[in-house]
Amino acid sequence: MSTDRRTLLADAAIDVLAESGIRGLTHRAVDSAAHLPPGTTSAYYRTRHALLTALVRRLVALDQAELQNIGERTPVPRNAEELASGIAAFVERRLTGDGRRRSLARYACAIESVHHPELREILEPRENAARQVVCDFLAAQGVTDAEERTVTLLICVDGLVFDRLVGGGTVSDQEIQQVVAAALR
Repeated sequence: MSTDRRTLLADAAIDVLAESGIRGLTHRAVDSAAHLPPGTTSAYYRTRHALLTALVRRLVALDQAELQNIGERTPVPRNAEELASGIAAFVERRLTGDGRRRSLARYACAIESVHHPELREILEPRENAARQVVCDFLAAQGVTDAEERTVTLLICVDGLVFDRLVGGGTVSDQEIQQVVAAALR
């Protein structure tokens, strides 16, 4: 079984989930989205749960690669405005294009993980270079519980993304600055 074919199917499953929701995620829909003959997805992922698990693993791999890349390219911000600017750019990516598609799929998977704890384990946040940049910035600002505040800040950012994703609109620079300021308090 080809790893490339599995990746193609997982990527197509992400597209289907983002476009059609959890009820639209079927083997047949993934076959169609991947432009493959009927039955292909079923041959690689026999059950819907196996398909969903593959989708979640691929989603996490894509997100981790993106966050690692961002963190490796980003120096520790010198001030709160630079951190807010970096977070605003990240939020914009999560609300547009491929980032929007993955965000929609991620939130659908998060809700599904309530009923499938093994998916929750895969979705749990992980260490990556972008998260470390935020933590290093907070530590440099004298925040004594920088690890905990990093988690809180990132949860707030995630909440803003979710709110704008389902409610429409964008996140203003002022909102990002307020979230960063709260983490520094």
